[in-house]
Amino acid sequence: MDEDVEFAGALIRLSLAVQYVLQDLSREHDLTPQQSVLLSSLLERPVGMAELSDRLHVEKSTLTGLVDRAERRGLVHRTPDPCDRRALRVALTTEGRDMADTFYRAVTEALLAHLDGLPAETVCHLRSAVPPTATMFWDAVGCSARQRCIESP
Repeated sequence: MDEDVEFAGALIRLSLAVQYVLQDLSREHDLTPQQSVLLSSLLERPVGMAELSDRLHVEKSTLTGLVDRAERRGLVHRTPDPCDRRALRVALTTEGRDMADTFYRAVTEALLAHLDGLPAETVCHLRSAVPPTATMFWDAVGCSARQRCIESP
């Protein structure tokens, strides 16, 4: 098998394995996978709807429904944007922050537990290589997703 094909297959398997962990832990925490990503995206600070749509790579109408459902559960609330009176920001409630913190810790522990069998040197290399690689992939996907939205009628 071609080395590149084998490498691409490994990346796909890794991506799917991480998705399975996220799905399982989302269910365990009574969240949908989309809600868990939403809450994790709001951990640092309140975020405007347009930025959140870009971060989550979803249409604004899809995001509105996701935020509405999370708001009904008491996990997020909308606040006025201090820089733009027409815009709203989405922020975690206290319950939402607790849920996001608990979920994020559980995901971190689960993912790191899967690395336990690897040599320390390999884990060290992964810690160096994965963050910039993930950012590059995420930015590329976001860019192409935004381009599809622009090009679609």
